Amino acid sequence: MTKTILITGATDGIGRATALALAAQGHRMIVHGRSAEKLNALAQEIGGDVTTVQTDMSDLSQVAEMARGLKSSNDRIDVVINNAGVFKVPEPLTRDGLDVRFLVNTYAPALLSDLLLSIMPNDGRLVHLSSAAQAPVDVDAMKGKRRLNDMEAYAQSKLALTMWSQDFAAQHPDGPLSVAVNPGSLLATKMVREGFGTAGNDLNIGVDILSRAALSDEFSDASGRYYDNDSGAFAAPHVDAADADKVAKVVAAIDGQIKGALT
Repeated sequence: MTKTILITGATDGIGRATALALAAQGHRMIVHGRSAEKLNALAQEIGGDVTTVQTDMSDLSQVAEMARGLKSSNDRIDVVINNAGVFKVPEPLTRDGLDVRFLVNTYAPALLSDLLLSIMPNDGRLVHLSSAAQAPVDVDAMKGKRRLNDMEAYAQSKLALTMWSQDFAAQHPDGPLSVAVNPGSLLATKMVREGFGTAGNDLNIGVDILSRAALSDEFSDASGRYYDNDSGAFAAPHVDAADADKVAKVVAAIDGQIKGALT
C-alpha cells in the first residue's frame, strides 16, 4: 500500500538516502530542507509524486507555518520521519538565547508532530531520530538559562526527544505510533564528518532501520520504545527516561516552548 511519508532534513545524509529508498518503493514523498536548490535537485532525482517544503527548523514559527501548509494541502500523512538534526553550528544560540540543538533536535520535531496529528491516521507512525549519545537533560539549558558545549547539547537534546516520544505514546495509546530510533553511530553524514572528522560508516545501515521503523510489522507495537541500531534491538534508553519526575519536567519544558511558538 502506498504511503504518504514526510522526511525532515531530507536533502543530505540519512534523510536524503532514506527519501530516495522509500520513493523507489513507490511511496509518495514530502521532503523538507533548508536549501531550495538542494530540494529541487532531490525532487528531480526522485521524480514522480514528490512535494518539497523549505523551512528553517530552528525557527519554530516557520515550523508551525510549515505544518499549517501541509495540513491545507494533504488530507493524510501516514508517516513522519523527524530526521533533521544539528550538532556543531557556527553560532549555537539564537537571538532569544535558546540553543539551536534543542530547537532543531527536540522542539521542532515535537511541534511538527503535534500539529500534524489531526491528519495522521491511528496506524500512522512518528519516527524520531535519537542517538546513542544521550545525557541527563538540564532543563535550565533547554530554556536558555545555561550554555552547553556541543556534545552536551546534542546528547541532551536527543534524550529529551526520546523522553517526549515516550510520553507522546503514553498520551496517545490509540496512535499514531511514536518511536525513537538511534539509526547507528557515526554514519557517513555531513554532521559526522564535520563533528568528528571521520568518513563514517555505511549510510545504508541507517536507511534500512528508518525504512523498517516507518513501514515494517516489526515496529507495529513499538510505540513509546527506543530502538538502538548499534545493538540491532529495542533497548532501554538513558536511565533518566525511566524516571517519571525527570520525564515530566522535560516534557513540560518542551510543551511550554512549543506552545509559546503558537501564540
